Amino acid sequence: MSTDVSALTGQPVIIGGGAAGLMTALQLAPAPVVLLSKSPLGAEASSMWAQGGLAAAVGADDTPALHLQDTIAAGAGLCDEEAASRIVAAAPAAVECLARLGVGFDHRPDGSWQLGLEAAHSRKRIVHATGDGTGREIMRALIAAVRRCPSITLLEGLEARQLLVEDNAIRGVLAANTRGSLVIPTNRVVLATGGIGGLFQDSTNPMGCFGQGLALAARAGAVLSDLEFIQFHPTAFDGPSRPMPLLTEAIRGDGAILIDETGQRFMANEPGAELAPRDVVARAVWRRRAQGHRVFLDARQHPGKDFAQRYPVISAFCRMAGIDPANDPIPVRPAAHYHMGGIAVDGEGRSTVTGLWACGEVSRTGLHGANRLASNSLMEAIVCAQWVAESVNGVAGSGAAPGTPTALPPASDPSTARPFVSQGLGVLRDRLAIERTIRNLYPMATGNNAAADPALVGLMIAVAALRREESRGGHYRTDFTDTLPNSVPPTSTLAEALSVAGEIVESELPIRSVQS
Repeated sequence: MSTDVSALTGQPVIIGGGAAGLMTALQLAPAPVVLLSKSPLGAEASSMWAQGGLAAAVGADDTPALHLQDTIAAGAGLCDEEAASRIVAAAPAAVECLARLGVGFDHRPDGSWQLGLEAAHSRKRIVHATGDGTGREIMRALIAAVRRCPSITLLEGLEARQLLVEDNAIRGVLAANTRGSLVIPTNRVVLATGGIGGLFQDSTNPMGCFGQGLALAARAGAVLSDLEFIQFHPTAFDGPSRPMPLLTEAIRGDGAILIDETGQRFMANEPGAELAPRDVVARAVWRRRAQGHRVFLDARQHPGKDFAQRYPVISAFCRMAGIDPANDPIPVRPAAHYHMGGIAVDGEGRSTVTGLWACGEVSRTGLHGANRLASNSLMEAIVCAQWVAESVNGVAGSGAAPGTPTALPPASDPSTARPFVSQGLGVLRDRLAIERTIRNLYPMATGNNAAADPALVGLMIAVAALRREESRGGHYRTDFTDTLPNSVPPTSTLAEALSVAGEIVESELPIRSVQS
């Protein structure tokens, strides 16, 4: 390859071109940094698809304390309150930072923020841009800022295949594209690779987002946490497109309701109705469909004739499908949307491997617990990027040549693993289905093939789901429907997950309880 590695040696390397990675790179300026993106910026970033916006206590009737209360309630007992408090307190400043970078947030005629309401929020606190195009507008501004920044070396079309580690410390990154491979010697790496939606057949995420960062971290020896908690968005557009277009929760915040094909409003008697926490709504929609019904989002009354003005992106794809949301109910179904678990990090984004940080959806900061509060994710990425950058800048760079890496791992393809993950780790789970998923994924995960990394991530999620013998937030077991008191989030390493999975594979008999 033609890239001059010697000029990059010792610089921090950020892996991932979504909002978290771009913001971290900008926060590191003017210190030099390398930004790796396996595709052109924005092409495979979940941030680009985000419709809802950023949650921040910027309204006159709101405070960070109220935002924290709502976050803790949604997290179903597993939020790290100290971490969550620190993050939500920084949210208003994050909005101002993005505005200074050129993000065109929506304002009211008096100049104040135009705020939306989403499920489980007690106040209108969702800051939007261009109605339902918040992620796209944020990414536009961040990409432009990164391309203007002289201290950022942007390597697009280059995929990180392996983290090089010696004595539990980062020594370099092995990356490749169709023209060859290279090693960047460094002692500082930030993973900002996004989520895992691409492991599922029905997902609102780009299909290339299948947990690459989790696989890199796990193989490097990092501790992962809360992997079993996956948020399924209840209102993905029920059509053939993949990723599935999302119908933002803000539409229900504007008064839209869920009905079946008979017109029955089946959420009417649930606490919170259509604005109940996402896991509750997703299970209700899933069960309704399992009973043989179709489910629709009915926005004909609210927002009604204002739909196209309020939600131009959604209106456009609905019309392409022959649906006018002001006059027609919109078909919906649940789809994998957000991963609450990830690489276990401290308040500065540091993992358990020296020199390895994580930011954004790939990380587990403790903010989300078992169930992410709507629109806390973009906010988390922007807020934590500053702290990660400060922590990285506090470590002196070193570029000592790492040991010879193993053979170049193959480029990943999740298509083989996707059906097994979808069948066993969906909205409703049970022991038999989870164990079947483990048995199917184990041979792929332990092989040297394109399915290995996606299967490994799916396997680790399945083991975590098996170990949590309760129902909580985004993890629902039909064979363990109660929520246990004093539940502790299990952490996991690759070795632990492979040990449990190996035991299951070796025996078709029920194994001993593995409740952590």
